[in-house]
Amino acid sequence: MSDPLPLDSRWIAANPIPVHGGGTDKNSRGRVLAIGGSARSPGAIRLTGEAALRVGAGKAQMATLASAATLLGLLVPEAGIVALPEMAGEIGPPADALDAVLPEADAIVVGPGMASAEAAARLARTAAEQAGDEAVLVLDAAAIGCAGDLADALASLRGRLAMTPHHGELAALAGEPFEAIRADPEAIAREAAARFGAVIALKSDQTLVAAPDGTLLHYLGGGVGLATGGSGDVLAGAVAGLLARGADPLTATGWGVWLHGHSGRRMSARRGPIGFLARELLEEMPRLLPQ
Repeated sequence: MSDPLPLDSRWIAANPIPVHGGGTDKNSRGRVLAIGGSARSPGAIRLTGEAALRVGAGKAQMATLASAATLLGLLVPEAGIVALPEMAGEIGPPADALDAVLPEADAIVVGPGMASAEAAARLARTAAEQAGDEAVLVLDAAAIGCAGDLADALASLRGRLAMTPHHGELAALAGEPFEAIRADPEAIAREAAARFGAVIALKSDQTLVAAPDGTLLHYLGGGVGLATGGSGDVLAGAVAGLLARGADPLTATGWGVWLHGHSGRRMSARRGPIGFLARELLEEMPRLLPQ
């Protein structure tokens, strides 16, 4: 296997994201649907949906617990809201309200803020089965560990799939002990990417981005301050927003990791190395985008 490529300013310059000029409308900049949240983490999906808008997606919709939907809509008036039934503090069945919005989305994120693997698996399957022919699916948090049980549903999305696991979630996805991920993260990330036909961003103090063809990118990290609640929800939304704009999965994921990490570096310079909040990353991202 080839050595990892540095995910740095040179890679960013060599792999541009789509730039939208005059005459662009919000639909041509892409539509993101973010599905997630729970009674314990009702605000997580807000970070994901807003991140998609901050990296330039034209539209965002957030589907979450009915009890949190109205407040979420007031917090992010720029986004559409889909209220879903709930059961035991998680999104519950049935979720018929998704039938109308899933086929219209260019990028779909499932999992932010969810703790129930059962609920996440049900929603990930629904998203995979109802997504449009060109839509890209991003699995995050609880939706990652259950992906191994959804191989049949995810098969049609090979090449249109991204995942954003930390080491524990990759261990569940790969069926390997946590210690094996720590011992050889590059090999296991590559194996999982090839198995699922997905781009995988393995989050840690130094992030690896693995593609199905064996390509591996290495990002040195945005600082210890990014190890904070909600940070991963922002990353998942950034990747989805770039996918919706038309970037391919490797470019969108690489750029998402770079924007997320460099926003962390800028916040460290402004606030200090730790103590800044995940939602503060959102304001930095637009400043890093190409004009």
